[in-house]
Amino acid sequence: MSQPDPSDASRTIEHVVDKYADELVDLRRDLHAHPELSWAETRTTAVVADLLGEAGLRVTRLPGSGVIAEVGDGRSLVALRADLDALPVADTTGDPWSSVVPGVAHACGHDVHTAGLVGAAYALAELQARGQLPGRVRLFFQPAEEVMPGGALHLMDAGALDEVSRIFMLHCDPTLDVGQIGLREGPLTGAADALSVRLNGRGGHTSRPHLTEDLTFALGKVITELPAILSRRLDPRAGVSVVWGMVRAGSAHNVIPDTGQVAGTVRMLDAVAWADAEELVRSMIEDIVAPYGVTAEIDYRRGVPPVVNDLASTKLLGRAIERAVGPEGRVGTSQSLGGEDFGWYLDRVPGAMARLGTRTPGGPTYDLHQGNLRVDDGATSIGARVLAEAAVAALS
Repeated sequence: MSQPDPSDASRTIEHVVDKYADELVDLRRDLHAHPELSWAETRTTAVVADLLGEAGLRVTRLPGSGVIAEVGDGRSLVALRADLDALPVADTTGDPWSSVVPGVAHACGHDVHTAGLVGAAYALAELQARGQLPGRVRLFFQPAEEVMPGGALHLMDAGALDEVSRIFMLHCDPTLDVGQIGLREGPLTGAADALSVRLNGRGGHTSRPHLTEDLTFALGKVITELPAILSRRLDPRAGVSVVWGMVRAGSAHNVIPDTGQVAGTVRMLDAVAWADAEELVRSMIEDIVAPYGVTAEIDYRRGVPPVVNDLASTKLLGRAIERAVGPEGRVGTSQSLGGEDFGWYLDRVPGAMARLGTRTPGGPTYDLHQGNLRVDDGATSIGARVLAEAAVAALS
């Protein structure tokens, strides 16, 4: 039996996505208005599952939240992934579809990811009906990407990667214009861990630090010395970065407290360095605080490994981008220290991730994880086309 013509498949994908373009925009706006935090994406799960079932996909709802769906038949199987969760950030856009949930917003574009993958599902279902889908495609609508170590492990435990040969995803990038897709082979994101250090010691009056264990001074040493020492103990090519997001100690200017805390992230570009980071960080903190007599409670949570696009998958995704938006739409992109739990999947199977442009040409540039994030409505349909094309390219 001959393989379907990829050009015929591309025409079908374009036709279906154009047909549902307005519906996909409405879906994205509905999801944006009703964001749900990690592990609580119950409404989003129900909406997605119902739409996929109506489109004829084989749908499995996971306990709590999350959906795995499949379309097509045959032994060849590739996967596409979107994430469902929002962030504990207030929506400040003022758009008519702004979040109705106080303090929660889709500030990372997961509403775009989800609606785009639903659009790809519509196209893939039509390809299957026309005999143009040369295999099976499994679609992951994953909960809890925004927490460490991420919902990817939950899906993997549920067997989502069983028999999968490749996996692809897109992530919103508000620094790229809509119609542009950023792609690179090799490392794309960094490993990211969460670190919290609580120091305990004898407090007292600031006039008599010698009778205390001067916990605040010791906390300052952790803040400044850990990043400096770590950069000398790990290969500089690993690009290690320790950045503190929270410092808490004391309540008066003349009182040395008996407890204090600092918390932040440990990020790096290299998976080999990441494997050694936790043990090294723990031992260095103990060494830093030892001269001051305080004790350290260290909570080190391993987060996610780097996303590393393999060569073959990057080529396939590049071909998909060019079919969807033309060669001019494929642009280069650089590695970032942002964490993405898609890296867990790539530890098991080859795959690739690209960056989906969401900026309106000539419009402002927003940043991810900010409550004012706006996306161009055209990004959803483009994402749908690229994902469907990636599946076809990988199966052909």
